[in-house]
Amino acid sequence: MITKSSEKQAAFIKNHKKQRMMITLLRLLVLILFIALWEGASNYQLIDAFIFSSPSRILQTLSEMVINGSIFYHTGITLFEILVSFSLGTFLGVLIAILLWWNHQVSKILEPYLVVLNSLPKTALAPILIVWLGHNIKSIIIIALTVSIVVTILNTLNGFHSVDKDKIKLIYTFGGSKMDVLRKVVIPANYANIISTMKVNIGLSLIGVIIGELLAARAGLGYLIIYGSQVFKMDWVMMSLILLALLATGLYQGIVYLEKKVSRYNM
Repeated sequence: MITKSSEKQAAFIKNHKKQRMMITLLRLLVLILFIALWEGASNYQLIDAFIFSSPSRILQTLSEMVINGSIFYHTGITLFEILVSFSLGTFLGVLIAILLWWNHQVSKILEPYLVVLNSLPKTALAPILIVWLGHNIKSIIIIALTVSIVVTILNTLNGFHSVDKDKIKLIYTFGGSKMDVLRKVVIPANYANIISTMKVNIGLSLIGVIIGELLAARAGLGYLIIYGSQVFKMDWVMMSLILLALLATGLYQGIVYLEKKVSRYNM
């Protein structure tokens, strides 16, 4: 027997799916319209295709670089640098946040220094790191790490401090140790916060890698951007920017997928 509540629920689900489909179609329509306007403006010389490029020129450049394999090399290097800096930033950031939560006095001492480091423009630190470490992948990864790690520490530490104090007292009441509080209360309560921090971290890692590649790289998408702008190969620049946008979207969606998995596991 179908009740009125089940009918309303089915209608709600149907309407929700319809809205999601409509939003997806409108997003695609906006993208197609933008590409068509860009291509049309270039073909009818409303904009200078040499400076602004065009979708057809970008596709031609991409196909040429796919055939000779160079685009896979440059994209692979940038992706490797992003993943390494992201992994290090997340792991070290959470680890340092745990250590600071564990020792409240040390946390109070280091807190103003973390705030100062977070407010420093990382583009100013990048040339110094390049002088110290050289023009290599290591310096690019360290630059990206400096961009993301402090944010990870601060966000994670704030999440640790906001855990319900009554739950912590309950663990101590039953004879639990500080390690028990960390394992059974603090970290489980911050799964969502850590995932949210990872979402921010992936974008910061990408920004840091591109800053490093613009200054020190001999390969990578950042290298293609700076080299293409120097020799006026704007097709390379625009293609690299589009590939970076696709990389960022793909990596972010990977974190969203992980978030869904963690949410289902904790339900």
